[in-house]
Amino acid sequence: MSASIAVRNSGTMLHRSLRHGVRFPMMLVTGLVTPVILLLMFVYIFGGALGSGADGMPGGRSAYLDYIAPSMFLTTVCYGGGTTAVTVSVDMTQGIINRFRTMPISQSALMAGHILGGVLRTLAAVGLIMAAAVGLGFRPHASGVQWVAAAGLLVLVTVGLTCLTIAFGAAAKSPGGANTAVLPLQILPLISSAFVATRTMPTPVRLFAEYQPFTPIINTLRGLLVGGPIGQDAWIAAVWCVGAALIGFTWSRRSFSQRR
Repeated sequence: MSASIAVRNSGTMLHRSLRHGVRFPMMLVTGLVTPVILLLMFVYIFGGALGSGADGMPGGRSAYLDYIAPSMFLTTVCYGGGTTAVTVSVDMTQGIINRFRTMPISQSALMAGHILGGVLRTLAAVGLIMAAAVGLGFRPHASGVQWVAAAGLLVLVTVGLTCLTIAFGAAAKSPGGANTAVLPLQILPLISSAFVATRTMPTPVRLFAEYQPFTPIINTLRGLLVGGPIGQDAWIAAVWCVGAALIGFTWSRRSFSQRR
């Protein structure tokens, strides 16, 4: 099959994936609204108390907003994976894979459509949480190069987590199971440097928080957007993102091939 046909098939599957995301409006709304609610809750309920102690930054609520806004961008990516996992699981469990097998379409088109659809949906949600953060007073002072680097990291982590959630959806026995499988990705940012500095945690929790995947990603985003040291976190974050993408893509491809 020619490359042009494969690209055309992938475009069709992308359109299908975006349309099917609307079939689960509650999950779509949850993925969009939950990060905004968390942002409002942490800024207006906890921000006054935590702001003065967030990584040593004085300034109360406004300083805490600057501290957690980059974290919420990553949290939004994690919540966006739920819709992707469920839409993939629906395809895998309701017989559509066998139907596609009888049609003259590229074998990789369905998977490519899910990846692109999941990435676009998630990045749209990230844009919404960014707008909400700016509306609350978030004022990043990144340079043009730093903005490009931050955007690149957000795209990279979105691709990595999308591939991983597609793998969860493809392996799940039901859409409900797919949604449950994504929960660890939504919980892990809570046990990281997302909302408080890891140095304030008890030693066992601090060690876990410092060496889990999301902490270097959050530290890198925060350093690029609001300043602060990045050090080795940048390349560690990139390695985690690429690793998640490779594992998710390989696992997903195997699951799709087995069903086909």
